[in-house]
Amino acid sequence: MSFLTLDLNLLRVFDAVMTEQNLTRAAGHLAMTQPAVSNAIKRLRESLGDELLIRTAYGVKPTPRAEALWPSVRSALASLEAAVTPETFDVSKAHATFRLAMADATAAFWLPSLMRSIEREAPGVNVRMVPLTTREPRPMLLRGDVDLAVGFFPGVAAQLSSDTSSPIRHERLYSGHYVCVMRRDHPLAKVELTLDNYCAANHLLVSFSGRAHGLVDEALAQIQRERRILLTVNQFFTAGRVVANSDLITVLPKHLIASTGMTDALVHKELPFQLPAVHLDMLWHERDARSPAHKWLRANLEAMNTVVQKTAPGTYPRSDLD
Repeated sequence: MSFLTLDLNLLRVFDAVMTEQNLTRAAGHLAMTQPAVSNAIKRLRESLGDELLIRTAYGVKPTPRAEALWPSVRSALASLEAAVTPETFDVSKAHATFRLAMADATAAFWLPSLMRSIEREAPGVNVRMVPLTTREPRPMLLRGDVDLAVGFFPGVAAQLSSDTSSPIRHERLYSGHYVCVMRRDHPLAKVELTLDNYCAANHLLVSFSGRAHGLVDEALAQIQRERRILLTVNQFFTAGRVVANSDLITVLPKHLIASTGMTDALVHKELPFQLPAVHLDMLWHERDARSPAHKWLRANLEAMNTVVQKTAPGTYPRSDLD
């Protein structure tokens, strides 16, 4: 293959298909017909000598060559878009698809406001949610799997602040603290929560991996104490349901209680030991830093964050992850 003879329009189609993982959705995003998208991918396969995309029951699956190629294609397209896009950005006429990674509770808190903003200001903007299953979202951003990651990423922000060569950018949105959560008629709800009765209770831990060890256990180990984790779950909504209907107790960020949908059935108490503050960070790749659409998205989240701080000072949904 000669680069001089490669139709660069094929790379734009390739980027859309990789983003959507589906030919029909990519066609809609590109305002093309599905056969036209299929034909473009066929031509790119022939040019690159690789299958690139394999059909599955749910769409298409990229080959290793496609996975390796995509970040470079996305970066190049983003640079071109930034170079030719006017400085004045009319969000009401913009067409963009954002892939966001958040834990379920964070998404439950942010998405309603974000969707209202999009419906009101940006009818051509779409959002695709990707499950956040790690404290380390940088590989997802480097691969181009997501455009923005929002969550509790201990240590990542500090590393990024000292690593000026990293292509990952970040901004701190919020800080908060943890509380102990239990059902309203739990035996501990009517007495003082001490270190002894806290450790003697059965516990639930929100753990993305299922590993029964979290920040609380690290803090307890420092004072030569431990707890029994009877159950781990990977969603905060599930955690709220289980705790509201059992004698298990859990540790959640204070504001997250509302995101469980079980506020009326739960009570919270201050912990009888110290935990570090939890921070909500927003991370993105520098290839998107100058994109007007991406700037609009970040500014929107920043604006919503200001409202959160006014309505619920000192608290915000984050996770007791493992």
